Formats: sequence, C-alpha cells, structure tokens
Amino acid sequence: MPPRHPLPRTWLMTDERLGDRLFEAVARLPEGSGIVFRHYSLAPGERRALFEAVRARATGQVVVLAGSAEVARAWGADGSHGRGAREGFWTAPVHDEGELSAAAGAGLVFVSPVFATRSHRLGKVLGVEGFEALARRARQPVIALGGMNEERFGALRSAYGWAGIDCWMGD
Repeated sequence: MPPRHPLPRTWLMTDERLGDRLFEAVARLPEGSGIVFRHYSLAPGERRALFEAVRARATGQVVVLAGSAEVARAWGADGSHGRGAREGFWTAPVHDEGELSAAAGAGLVFVSPVFATRSHRLGKVLGVEGFEALARRARQPVIALGGMNEERFGALRSAYGWAGIDCWMGD
C-alpha cells in the first residue's frame, strides 16, 4: 500500500470531538494533506461508513486508517497508522525513545505531544527541546503533533510536517 501522493506535510487527526464538524475540517485541508482516521469508539460498521464518507470527501488527500494494515487495505485506505510491525505504507505514533525504535519501518512518525492540547491539557508534553531530541533520532520524516498549528510548526527545525485536530476546526 504505497501512498497515492507524495508524503503530506500537513495532517488532520480525526476523533470523536470533531462531531458534525468533521467534514468541515476535511474541507479546510489543503490539497496534498493527509488524514489519519481514528474514531476508535464507533462500532465497526459505523466506523467503516464514516471512514468511507471521509474518503469520498478527501479529494487530493492521503487517507490513513488507524488500525491494522489488513483492515486498512480492505477498506481502501492509503495506509495504516499504529504501533508495531506493519506491511505496506504505515505511520506510527511516537511519544518516547522506545516507541521511536519500534517505529523503525514506518514511512512517517507522529511525535507527540509537542505542546499541551485541549484534550490533554494537564498531560506531560515534550516541548520544543524534547521534540527536537526525538525527531533528530528518527530515520524517517517526523510529523509534529500536539497543540500544533502552522505558526508553531515554523519554530521546529526537525519537523517534516505537522498535524492537528483543533486547528482544522476553524475556532
């Protein structure tokens, strides 16, 4: 499952918080962006239907399904997102050195959380220095995640790109 397009530099991470605004967020993405479709809490049939609706609206975007490579392939995703060995194009979440090592075969890694987010206000964050330390050790392009927007991305030297949720909601 190689990606259909060059590796995106901007990404939307979907989740249930987007609610009815999910399609607005997809519409705000520039052409050539990527989407990591998560929505873990939905029942399988409901999750697939929503994935297909997002996929239909994602014109010019790479759409990666969080989960196994087998399900991603069956659903027509451009790749899978998750931990552990994968086949085809896959991306991986990275929060520390151990996860970075485990993601050695991923096409992209999402290093997070760089900054505090609305969903993780009180959690531990990497900050710019912690992000840079992990990103410099990566063997593949690094996507900065966690409280990100285009302006904050500009302050990161080792980031290939950035991803967010709230920044695409138009608030």
